[in-house]
Amino acid sequence: MSMNERQTVARKLVGFIRDEIPLALNMDLHFQDCDEQHLSIAAPLVPNVNDKGCAFGGSLVSVMTITGWGLVELELRMRGLDCDVFVGESTVRYLEPVWSDFQSEARLAHGADWATFFDTLAARGRARIEVSCQVPGAGERPAATLEARFVAKRRPADAV
Repeated sequence: MSMNERQTVARKLVGFIRDEIPLALNMDLHFQDCDEQHLSIAAPLVPNVNDKGCAFGGSLVSVMTITGWGLVELELRMRGLDCDVFVGESTVRYLEPVWSDFQSEARLAHGADWATFFDTLAARGRARIEVSCQVPGAGERPAATLEARFVAKRRPADAV
């Protein structure tokens, strides 16, 4: 698929996320960007602010989790595969406050690859993949990071 087609699928996916996950709508999440390597979702500060005037930690971890989930879901949709995707485990680090609108960027973790993931999914009907997410900070260091393992499980054909 072309980059325009990928971005169209990603925009529809973020629309689906907003429609099906009430928290994402309340957080006012929007598609930011994507390519073959990453997905980025934007969030305004106002609905995600805490009592100190910076981004609420729960919003940061939520948008990173949704972006990581979205990266896996996007690749499945690009291949026409119908799976349930869920986060199996994750670790979050908060490194600095976020004082303005922000975005979350998701990429495959070092050593993870789509080929192994999709080969395993084809063979076993279930596969897992490691994803790294971050909210960029004011400088070169990220404001928050999330390392997560996402699992995809094929749905039975008659469940669709």
